[in-house]
Amino acid sequence: MDILSKLQAPEGAVTKRLRVGRGVGSGVGKTSGRGQKGQKARAGGNINKKHFQGGQTPIQRRLPKRGFRNPLADIVANVNVGALEAFDDGAQVDLIALHERRLVQGRFDVLKVLGDGELTKKLTVTAHRFSKGAVEKIEKAGGKVIVLASPAPQGNSTDSSSS
Repeated sequence: MDILSKLQAPEGAVTKRLRVGRGVGSGVGKTSGRGQKGQKARAGGNINKKHFQGGQTPIQRRLPKRGFRNPLADIVANVNVGALEAFDDGAQVDLIALHERRLVQGRFDVLKVLGDGELTKKLTVTAHRFSKGAVEKIEKAGGKVIVLASPAPQGNSTDSSSS
């Protein structure tokens, strides 16, 4: 049985750190194992640069830049009316209920119900947005639509009431 105070690493598990540039006799002196001249012999060469392509103009600089990606745009999760058929008749369908049934997953800012599919059950559906077709189908089945307030904008507001 081992004693905790006498534990040590097995033979060969721990090796001494290689000290380069410490004289010719060490085997890794003078050029420190980097050979003569060249890019790899220099400090801070571009070898480890993320998109480096050997001095060739990188592809992200050769390709044309097009369009615009809005970093402040709302992330919208979509659910079709046909998917709501999974709920029982008379159920309350909200964000929590949809998460539990795994009809929406991950992070999103806005939930939108779309009109694809058929609905035969009377449901009370709560979401931020609804398509016209979705509202028609939910109300035709005897259900009710509740619109949540959209989340506040993330960017700099142009609210004039503060001036």
